[in-house]
Amino acid sequence: MIGVVIPAHNEAANIAACIESVLRAGRHPELDGYVVRAFVVVDSCTDATAALARACGAATIRVTARNVGIARAEGARVALACGAQWLAFTDADCVVADDWLACQLRCNTEVVCGVIQIDDWTGHHEAVREDFVTTYTDADGHRHIHGANLGLTAAAYLRVGGFPPVAWNEDVALIRALIDDGAEIAWSAAARVVTSARVDSRAEKGFGATLRAVSERISRQYASSAWAGALASPTSGEPG
Repeated sequence: MIGVVIPAHNEAANIAACIESVLRAGRHPELDGYVVRAFVVVDSCTDATAALARACGAATIRVTARNVGIARAEGARVALACGAQWLAFTDADCVVADDWLACQLRCNTEVVCGVIQIDDWTGHHEAVREDFVTTYTDADGHRHIHGANLGLTAAAYLRVGGFPPVAWNEDVALIRALIDDGAEIAWSAAARVVTSARVDSRAEKGFGATLRAVSERISRQYASSAWAGALASPTSGEPG
C-alpha cells in the first residue's frame, strides 16, 4: 500500500483539489496492483477541512499541535499502521502531477526528493517570479528538499526515526538524517508538484515565508533604486 500524508491547517479552500490530484495519481496505469490511500492530518482546524477531506475519500487524523513535524509524523504513523510500504508527502495547497507516484516508484530507490513549480504568481511583482525561475534548479540532481514533494520506503523512514516534532524544516531534518544514514536518494525533477505562491504560509518558515522574504527584499531594492534615482535627477526651475 502507498500512503500519502497531507498535513492541513484550515485548508478548506484547497484540500479537495489536493486530494483529488493525489487519488488521480493513484490511478496511474503503472500503479496497477497498488492500493493508494490519502491521509489528511487535520491540525487544529476550525473550518470544514476535515469534512471536505472525508467527502473526497481521504482518511482524516485529528491533532492539535499546530506543528507540521508532529502532523507529518502522526500521518506517517497511521499510514504505516495501515500497512503502507511507501510513504509520500505533499501539502494541502498543492496539486500533484498525474504521474507523481509512478515517477517516485520509477526511481527505484529508497528516497525521492522531487521539485515544485508555481503556475499562478498573482499578487507578486514580476521580479519575484524571475528570482525564483533563475535561482531554482528544476533538473535531475537538484538538492531541493520539499515536504510538499517527498517519497520514501517505510523501512528507510523507520530506520531514522521519522519526522522530528519541529514546527519548520522537519523535511530538511528527515533528509539530513537519511543522508547521514547512507540512504539511496534520487533528486528527481520528474516527480512534480504544483504549489501555491501564497505568502500567508501555515508554517512559520515554510515556502510561503521564503517567498515573502524574497518579495520584501525586492521591494526594498526597488524602493532604494527609486530613491537613488530621485536624488540623481536635476531639479527644474531657477534657484531661489
